[in-house]
Amino acid sequence: MNRKIYTIVAFSLALLLASCGSEDKKAIEDNSPAIVVKTSQVEANTNNPFLAVSGKIQSVNSADLSTRMMGYVDKVHVNVGDNVRKGQLLVSINNADLQAKRAQVNADISEATAAFTNAQKDYNRYKNLFADQSASQKEMDDMTANFQMAKARLESANQMKNEVNAQFTYSNITAPFSGTVTSKNVEAGNMANPGEALISIETPGHFEVMAMVPESEISEIKNGSAVDVLVKSINQTIKGKVAEVSTSAKNTGGQYLVKIDLDKTEANILSGMFTTVQFPVERKAKSEMVLVPTDAIITNGQLSGVYTVSQSSTALLRWLRLGRTFGEQVEVLSGLNTDEAYIVSAEGKLYNGAKISIQ
Repeated sequence: MNRKIYTIVAFSLALLLASCGSEDKKAIEDNSPAIVVKTSQVEANTNNPFLAVSGKIQSVNSADLSTRMMGYVDKVHVNVGDNVRKGQLLVSINNADLQAKRAQVNADISEATAAFTNAQKDYNRYKNLFADQSASQKEMDDMTANFQMAKARLESANQMKNEVNAQFTYSNITAPFSGTVTSKNVEAGNMANPGEALISIETPGHFEVMAMVPESEISEIKNGSAVDVLVKSINQTIKGKVAEVSTSAKNTGGQYLVKIDLDKTEANILSGMFTTVQFPVERKAKSEMVLVPTDAIITNGQLSGVYTVSQSSTALLRWLRLGRTFGEQVEVLSGLNTDEAYIVSAEGKLYNGAKISIQ
C-alpha cells in the first residue's frame, strides 16, 4: 500500500514540474512586435587620393608652471581666464622655513665678515713685520693660512645666501610671459609638490597643429609646404604651413610628428580642438575609407558604435573606432567592413537583441 502511495506522489510531482516548466517557457517568450528599421550599406570612399591625417591644435607659446619645493599654498592670485603680464605673481607658497634659513645665513655672513676683516688686518700687519724681518716665516705662513680660511668661509656664506635666494623664487610662481590662464590645479591650503603643474598659461591668438604622419608617407612631407587644416568642431578650413618634421618615430610607434603653423584667422579656434590636416601629396598607401553618417552613431561615454542586423533578425550593437570627420560622415577605422549593413533609423527604441523588421 505504501509503495502505491509513493508512486502516485512521485507521478504528481513530475506532472507539476512539467507544467511549471511549460509556464516558464511561455513567460520568457518575446511576443513584442518587431521594430521597423531602415538599413544602409557601408559606403567606401576612394575618391580622395591626397594624404589626410588627424591633428590637434595647441598654442605656440604655452607653459605648465610648477615648483621645485614642497610646501603649503598660501594664496592663488589668479583664476582661469585671467590675462596676466610677464613677471606677475600667480601662486604664493609658504616659505617660513626659507625665511628662517635666510636669517641664519645672514648671521653666518656677519660672523664670517668679522672674522675675515680681523684676519685681513693680522695678515697685513704680519706682512709688514715680515718685510722688516720682525716676524718669522712660520708666523707669516700661519697668518696667510688664517686669512685664506676666513676668506673662504665668507665666500661660502655668500654662496649659501645665493642658494636661499634662488629657493625663494620657487616659492613665488610668476608668469614667464604675458598670456591667459588656461588651468588652475591648486587652491589655497593645498600641498604643492615638486614638478606638479600648478598653473597653465598660454598666449592666445597664435596657434599651431601637431599631426602624426605614418612612416609610409613621411618622406613626402617637406618644410614650408602649404596645407589645409579642417577644424572639426567649427567645420572651417584654415590655411597652414609645415614648420617642423620629426626625423624619428622611436617613441611614437611608427608615427612621425609634424608641426604646422596656422595662418592668422578670425575663426574661433581654441587649444585642444581636433583637426584633419590635408597635405598636397598623393597617398602612397591606397586604402578605402569606410564612412557612415554621424546621425547613425550611438555614443555611450567614450564609446561609439552603430546597430547592425544579426542573422536572427535582431539588433546588434557594434562598437567602432572612429577617425576623421568629413562633413556629415565619419570615418570608421575598425569594427565595420565594406560588405556590411547598419541601421540608420528605427520606429522605436533599439537595444541589443531587439526584434527588428527591415523596411
